[in-house]
Amino acid sequence: MRRAMRRERVFRERENYLDKNDDRYLIERYRMSRGAIVSIVEIIKDDLLTVTNRSHAIDPQIQLLIALRYYAKGGFLSETGDLHGVSRSSVSRITKRVTDGIIHHLRGTISFPADVLQLKEGFYAIAHIPNVVGAIDGTLIPIIAPSADEHTYVCRKGFHALNIQAVVDSRCRFINIVARWPGSVHDSFILNNSNLSAVFERREIDGWLLGDSGYPLRPWLLTPIANPTTHADDRYNRAHKKTRSVIERAFGICKSRFMCLHKSAGHLMSSPERSCRIIYACFILHNICIENNIPFAEEELDEDEDEITYNGPINDGVSTRRALIQSRFSN
Repeated sequence: MRRAMRRERVFRERENYLDKNDDRYLIERYRMSRGAIVSIVEIIKDDLLTVTNRSHAIDPQIQLLIALRYYAKGGFLSETGDLHGVSRSSVSRITKRVTDGIIHHLRGTISFPADVLQLKEGFYAIAHIPNVVGAIDGTLIPIIAPSADEHTYVCRKGFHALNIQAVVDSRCRFINIVARWPGSVHDSFILNNSNLSAVFERREIDGWLLGDSGYPLRPWLLTPIANPTTHADDRYNRAHKKTRSVIERAFGICKSRFMCLHKSAGHLMSSPERSCRIIYACFILHNICIENNIPFAEEELDEDEDEITYNGPINDGVSTRRALIQSRFSN
């Protein structure tokens, strides 16, 4: 009798929300539809199976729901555990397994370039800037103060963060991610030390990126004109802003979908390395939501990043930008 009571206290009842709720409920609380959840479970389930001598191993489907709930709401792991009848430590282990499984099996969801012609057509349709293959920017993701090199993670806004570089397509899909730098590192430094910069320098991709004034003006990276003097300059700046806004919208949608990434939910409670993987997994899931036309359940959050002017040594894209303005925005 006592043994049975102890077992009852240890193994709390776990509700299967996938079986008892419709898509609307699932999207609101887990950000994914039933079909998407089932598909992801089928892909990563082998990574979630645990060897145990007890009969209460947590089903892979429930594990995915637990991780999705944490991604969607952030906050304390204990709250996610209480909702699904598991301990805080179990939520931590499950989230790690699910995160690693998503990255291992679904990282191909983020790829660049996939179809250069399609990328250019998508961006041209926004504001008639030709030859654009991506919009680039960085975003700050708050994390708990790390034990090592703590000061390097303090961003310009005064909190501990990671600075994540991303490139998106015209549909707000992430097509390139760099998730490894502390919050104090400048956007231009991350770009200059990324494989993405090397690929464009070697002219392996025929096209331009659009970036804000925090980036250098390069033959393959176009930025706004700081002090426009002509009507053509103004037209270019407006078209540039309208086209590049997809990256800000992508960050806003992704952080709203997965509130663990947004400062309003506190901060990621993991090490910088583990936090980077959680961020990467959320960006993958964001792409899956777009591919599956999963509606967005909450109000989109605005990106409130400060724009910083680049004053570095390389700004050799003046002739490229001027030629574009003369050919497209002077009439």
